[in-house]
Amino acid sequence: MEASAWAEPGGRWREALDTAKTLGDVRWFGDEAGAPDTMPSAGRSLLGPALVAAAASGRPIIVVSDGEVEDVSDVPPELLSRVGVRTFPRQPANDIALTRVTGPALATVGDTVTVGVEVQVFGTAPRDSLTLELRTGRQVLLRRRIGASTGGVIDRSFSLPTTGLSGGDHVIEARLVNLNDAEPRDDSRLWLLRIAPTPGVVLIASPGDWDARFLFRSIRDVAQLPVRGYVRLEPGSWRAMETLAPASSEDVAQSARRADLLVIKGTAPELMRNSRARGMWLWPSGETGEAMIAADWYVSASVASPIAGALVGLPVDSFPPLSAITPIEPGPADWVALTVQESRRGAERPVFTGSQTGSTRRVLTAADGFWRWAFRGGSSEQGYRSLVAATVSWLLGAADSTGAKARPVRTVVANARPLVFEWSGAGGPQPLAVQFSDSAGQRSDTLRFDGSGHAEVRLPVGTYHYRLEGSGEGTVAVEQYSDEWLPRTVALQDHPVSGKSANASTNARQWLWLFGLCITGLAGEWWTRRRLGLR
Repeated sequence: MEASAWAEPGGRWREALDTAKTLGDVRWFGDEAGAPDTMPSAGRSLLGPALVAAAASGRPIIVVSDGEVEDVSDVPPELLSRVGVRTFPRQPANDIALTRVTGPALATVGDTVTVGVEVQVFGTAPRDSLTLELRTGRQVLLRRRIGASTGGVIDRSFSLPTTGLSGGDHVIEARLVNLNDAEPRDDSRLWLLRIAPTPGVVLIASPGDWDARFLFRSIRDVAQLPVRGYVRLEPGSWRAMETLAPASSEDVAQSARRADLLVIKGTAPELMRNSRARGMWLWPSGETGEAMIAADWYVSASVASPIAGALVGLPVDSFPPLSAITPIEPGPADWVALTVQESRRGAERPVFTGSQTGSTRRVLTAADGFWRWAFRGGSSEQGYRSLVAATVSWLLGAADSTGAKARPVRTVVANARPLVFEWSGAGGPQPLAVQFSDSAGQRSDTLRFDGSGHAEVRLPVGTYHYRLEGSGEGTVAVEQYSDEWLPRTVALQDHPVSGKSANASTNARQWLWLFGLCITGLAGEWWTRRRLGLR
C-alpha cells in the first residue's frame, strides 16, 4: 500500500487503509528510504522497488494506491500485469502552489539580486491578488502582491536588495501568505543565498573598451563567485560596470584589495600594490607606453598549457583575427597558451602567458580584439567563453579557501530527496565523516562515495549546518515542499489479480520426490563403493 500522497486535498486515506487491511498483510511503498511509514507523509510515490521485492515472495499482490505513481514506466510490464490494482483517486480540490523559486547562489554585501517565482493554480483560484513574502528567520526581506488568475501558471520576478543581510549563509523562505487553500505544504519554497563580504572577482577597466565589456559579461556568466566590475571613464571618476552608477575610489581600492581574483584591463598600478588576490589577470593595452602593433593577428593554441583543454577541437585559426598585440618575452618558467601570426605569415608571437610565484598565479594577455570572438557567435563565441572559464578556474586554483574534500551538489532539496555530496578532494574518493546540526541537536554520518564520486545522505525536513571531517562546512536544507503534493496524472488503473500469479511457476523445492531420489542415489553410490573396497 502506498504511504505518500494520501494526505493531500481530496485524499481517501482512511478508506484505502481499511480496504488494504481486509486484503491481507500490508506493506508500505512510496519513499526510496524504505522506512516504515503508516501515515501519508512521504514525499515520493515509487512503486518499482517494493513491487520487485514483493514478487520474490511468490504470493498474490494487490497494489492499493491513489494511482499517482511516478515510476510506472520503469516497472516491467509483465510484472505489473500479474498484480492486482485498487485505486482510490483523490477528489478534485482547489489549490495554489508555489512551485519554483530561483535566484543566485552567491552575492556581495549591498548587491541587488533578482528572484524569480512560479505559482501554479489548480482548479478555481481566487481572482484577487496573492501576496508573496521573502523572509529569513523573523526578518521580512520583501513583500509583494502578485496577480492571480483562474487556472494556469503565474511567473514573476522581483529585485531583492541584500543590504539588510550580513556575510554568510542565509536560508530564505518564499511563501504565499494569507492563503487559505486546500494544501498548505506547497505554499512555500526555500532558497540558499551566500553573502560574501567582498566580491570574489573584481574587474577593473582603466580605461574601458570593448574587450573589457565582453570580458566582464563572460566572467559573470562562468564564475562561481560574486563578480563586480569598475570602469574609469575619465581621470578620477569610477563607475560600476553593471549599472554605471558612480563609485568612489575608496570602494574600488577596497574591492581590489580583498578580491580573490583581480582582473585589470588597462593599467591601475595603485590598485595592484596592496591586493591580496591569489589570482591576477593583467591585460595591458599600451596605456603606459608599451608598443602596440596593429594588424590582423591570427591565433594558434598551444597544447602545453594548463588551459589548453578549453580550445580542443575548435578551429582557432579560423576565428576572427585580433586587432593589436603588445610584444612580450615570457619568462623561463612561464607557460604559453596562445600565439599569433600577422596575416598567418611570419614568426609566431606569444600573447597569452601564465606563471605562478609562491601561492599567487598570474595570467598576462598581450593582445586586443578577443571581443570579436564573442561578438561573432558560433564556435568562436564558444571558444571565448571556454577560454575565459578555464583561465578563471586556473587563477582561482592556486589555493582553496576551504580545503573541503566534498561539497553538496545542491544545497536545498525537496522533501524525501537525498542530499548529494560530490568528492572534491585530492586523490580518489574515500569515506568521509560528516556532522549535521540543527535546533533539535546533532547527528553524525559517513559519506560513502560511489564510482562517480557521489554520496547520498537522507535527512528529515529542516535546515542543517554541516561540518566535514578535516575541513569544510556549510548550510543545507530539506524543504517541506514536494511535487507529490500537487495534482498529477493517474498512472495506475484498477484491475484484478491475474490468473497467472507470481507463484504460477513451480520450483524444485516443491518436488519432495526429487529430494528422495537424490538421497537414494547418493546412498546407492556409497553402498557400491564399499562393496568394491573403495573409500
